[in-house]
Amino acid sequence: MEVTLLGTGAPAGLPRPDCPCAVCAISLGAHARAATALLVDGALLLDLTPGAAFAAARVGHSLGGVRQVLLSHPHDGPPVEVPAGVPQPGRVPDGRELALLTGHRVRAVAMDAPGTGYAVTGPAGQRLLYLPPGGAPAGLEEGSAYAERYDLVFTDVVGRPDALAKLRAVGSVGPTTDVVAVHLDHDVPPGAELTRRLAAAGARAVPDGSTLVVGVYEDVPDVPRRTLVLGGARSGKSVEAERRLESFPDVLYVATGGSRGGDTEWAARVAAHRERRPGSWRTAETCDLVPLLAEEGAPPLLIDCLSLWLTDAMDSVGAWDDAEWADGGERALRGRVAELAGAVRGARRTVVLVSNEVGSGIVPATASGRRYRDELGRLNAAVAGECEEVVLVVAGQAVVLRG
Repeated sequence: MEVTLLGTGAPAGLPRPDCPCAVCAISLGAHARAATALLVDGALLLDLTPGAAFAAARVGHSLGGVRQVLLSHPHDGPPVEVPAGVPQPGRVPDGRELALLTGHRVRAVAMDAPGTGYAVTGPAGQRLLYLPPGGAPAGLEEGSAYAERYDLVFTDVVGRPDALAKLRAVGSVGPTTDVVAVHLDHDVPPGAELTRRLAAAGARAVPDGSTLVVGVYEDVPDVPRRTLVLGGARSGKSVEAERRLESFPDVLYVATGGSRGGDTEWAARVAAHRERRPGSWRTAETCDLVPLLAEEGAPPLLIDCLSLWLTDAMDSVGAWDDAEWADGGERALRGRVAELAGAVRGARRTVVLVSNEVGSGIVPATASGRRYRDELGRLNAAVAGECEEVVLVVAGQAVVLRG
């Protein structure tokens, strides 16, 4: 089964008409994308978009053999003209299956937003899933009729990463499933940043006009098992870390800062973080990280952040008192940092760690402040040495240092 992507962009295309944003300004040439539409084996068209016939012709295809046109989402604006000889588009009711004379079977998948997903099985048994923009499967649970493994999935990875998380949770997306991002809009700059963002979710983007063979092995991006995200205050490091795991189910979020009863400003920070996280994530408040890192077969772990873990560790060894620091405190802290770095090295679960980068600013005025700065630099270096990927976030922009 072959799929030709006549477009891979959002319903309004990319760049959006008359949009002055920076992403639209650079989404030109090879980075421009027409509204998403898929041509399956020349016989099935998923979403009819303006200029579909010309888009097909540009890549050596014709819509003359199309026997069925299905729409996945409501279309705004004037009706799209149906090319001559192409059937009128329609939609399949949720849960119903459509059999084509070409040997393809199409099942309509219910969404949690307006629209319909389509699971297509080819004559030889290969399976693909196409989801509409802004939608995730509804009522999808392990053991349900919809929970089947797909060879190729087209979904709005940037706009609805939780859709991918749901599919992973029931086994519909596995390690060898090729996940291709479609309905791409102006949320992420094209090129290297889009590639990086999608790779962190185990997905990829392809240019308009690409033809993919369902079931043929593709170089699916490997999600780094261990990632360290560094950044200054309000740099966006926590958002970057959370974004890396929002397409995975059952994430354990480890908050090392505690609740700090009575501190309303801290409570507001904690609440903002909690509201930003997916509802399926669990939260643990602890600085006892080594046992969590040692768990095997466990869901992904997000630790936010190491700088607060270090504060707790320095408190426990009396690092703020010069006498205690000299009389074994420094040695004890070195041991705890080495133990943590060793646990990161041995971790078998996916781990994303967050830490502050404080060594590039003003030198602290106090000895204790300078001691903390120095020890945090050592801690960050030790943990970074055990991570496949290290990212520095500056003004909301992620710079890959390793990986």
